[in-house]
Amino acid sequence: MKLLIIGSGAREHAMAWKLAQSRRVSSIFCAPGNAGTAALGTNLPIAATDVAAIADAARRHRIDLVVVGPEGPLAAGLVDVLQAQGVPVFGPTRAAAALEWSKAFAKEIMVRYGIPCARGERFTDFRLACAYVDTFSVAPVIKADGLAQGKGVTVPESRAEAMAALEAAMVRGVFGEAGRTVVIEERLEGVEASVFAFCDGERALTTIPACDYKRALDGDLGPNTGGIGSYSPPEFLDEAMVRGIGETVMTPAVRAMAREGKPLKGVLYAGVMVHQGKATVLEFNCRLGDPETQVILLRMRSDLLDVLLAVAMGDVSQTTIEWDGGASVGVVLASGGYPGSYKTGYVISGLDEAGKVLDEAGGVVFHGGTKRAGGETVTDGGRVLTVSARGATMAEARERAYAGVGRIAFKDMQYRKDIGLRAAGR
Repeated sequence: MKLLIIGSGAREHAMAWKLAQSRRVSSIFCAPGNAGTAALGTNLPIAATDVAAIADAARRHRIDLVVVGPEGPLAAGLVDVLQAQGVPVFGPTRAAAALEWSKAFAKEIMVRYGIPCARGERFTDFRLACAYVDTFSVAPVIKADGLAQGKGVTVPESRAEAMAALEAAMVRGVFGEAGRTVVIEERLEGVEASVFAFCDGERALTTIPACDYKRALDGDLGPNTGGIGSYSPPEFLDEAMVRGIGETVMTPAVRAMAREGKPLKGVLYAGVMVHQGKATVLEFNCRLGDPETQVILLRMRSDLLDVLLAVAMGDVSQTTIEWDGGASVGVVLASGGYPGSYKTGYVISGLDEAGKVLDEAGGVVFHGGTKRAGGETVTDGGRVLTVSARGATMAEARERAYAGVGRIAFKDMQYRKDIGLRAAGR
């Protein structure tokens, strides 16, 4: 089979890496891809949201399955166009992906169908939004309604910070149209986890969970990022709790979308807050996470292509997934200044040495913001690499991942040193 993977991040490199292991895959194309995906197949110089160009490439290269990685192409209706042209595709339609590209829509679905979620309301009027903030005893969470590259959620520490977040989104328009409408929610206590399910429009096949880190600095300090590290499994979620999330969140959400006439075929990603054994939904996404994919696929023993095809064909009822019983850790190496302004084009050294260290431990350096230039691999984004490793224990996985990190260098490189630390019992 010929596959076309849409996207350019470490998530897409991880998917290409896993799919390349399938005996049925003959060639892999990525649009636009990165330096890592170029080593596994052919990169096409097409933006992930250029729907017309992607559809044309799928026809020209006789692609058997298109796999959509990021949220942008989903919101742009790429799946709808490909389906209309008879091209098999893994990913939800634009209508179904509204669970991600509209926080207000997701909130309405959760409330309407009794899916556990935080108290909250949507607002388009700045003054009414400010008045609603005053109804909370603790500063609430402020969410831009639309897509904001993973940076549209503000967790303020005070009423003043909440008002500043509202003013930035609704008045100054720092997120463009995505922030003109906001959702204001109560702040929940607990620990966050990411739970994923492969969905066929009626059923949800829940996977192993992961835990990601949003804050840029050690100790959960600094600004929010798109995700700066992750590990699996979360120490605070046992198998029974994961099954419970599947029964109370994932399956009800898929059935709700079917009843709404917007069947979800692809991935349902629930960010949940776990407190005293209870999980409450923070948000829904409609694709695999980044950096969670880089640790989850490392633990996947089954053929990923089998799962994606079952979803694309609309029936996961006979599909099972086998997982490694150990642990995995992924450390994101970012450009200095990320998530704010940063410079790119710096040569990355030590990739071969890191690869050798990680190969012995079942680990991989997944490329994100990278490209080839002048015969070198150079930085080309905020989140540059994810160094991922497996281990029998979380402590072993951490040790192996950071051993790989220690071999890599580029100018102004930054990363957290506490990924998976709590789960390792330290």
